Amino acid sequence: MRYQGRLTTWNDDRGFGFITPNGGGPRVFVHRNDFGAGRRPRGDELVTYELVVDDRQRHTARSVQYVARSRTRGLPAMGAILAPALAAVFFAFLLGAAARGALPWLVPAWYALLSVLAFVAYRIDKAAAVRRSWRTPEKTLHALALAGGWPGALVAQRWLRHKSTKRSFLVTFVVTVALNLGLLIWLQRTGWTGLQALLH
Repeated sequence: MRYQGRLTTWNDDRGFGFITPNGGGPRVFVHRNDFGAGRRPRGDELVTYELVVDDRQRHTARSVQYVARSRTRGLPAMGAILAPALAAVFFAFLLGAAARGALPWLVPAWYALLSVLAFVAYRIDKAAAVRRSWRTPEKTLHALALAGGWPGALVAQRWLRHKSTKRSFLVTFVVTVALNLGLLIWLQRTGWTGLQALLH
């Protein structure tokens, strides 16, 4: 029986990594030799495999094969197009509101700064996942999104293909975006007197 999962961790120097099964469950150990004569894995790839238990009682993948991508070769995934487009629309709204005097110019500047920080945090965490080194806590990524960095986080999820499939993380991310937008709308409607009320 073959199973499907994503190669979420890969150490190319040591020649092994771990697959996260699509249906949940413990991670599956995989060695470079189990990919056959095909290209070397790079990490964050969808694969199918046979599941066995090795001598060390580890769940281990055998006869690993890459899952062919259904999209046209050379074209980016739809999410990688929509994410920056959505971020661009949001920033266009912020800049337009600031130009009309409905928002302080500090607001789009704040969102831009936090978005850059969020993107960098995702990139660092992605690299750490591949190296199996210290990871950025998920609460830190969510805090950046809640504070206003969600446009950058959204782009990072799709461009870097990181934190884009874990359902619990995505649900929390959507909640942080909703809370951030709700606060922004409230502050705009109160003429930013609401911010002064929060600070006192």
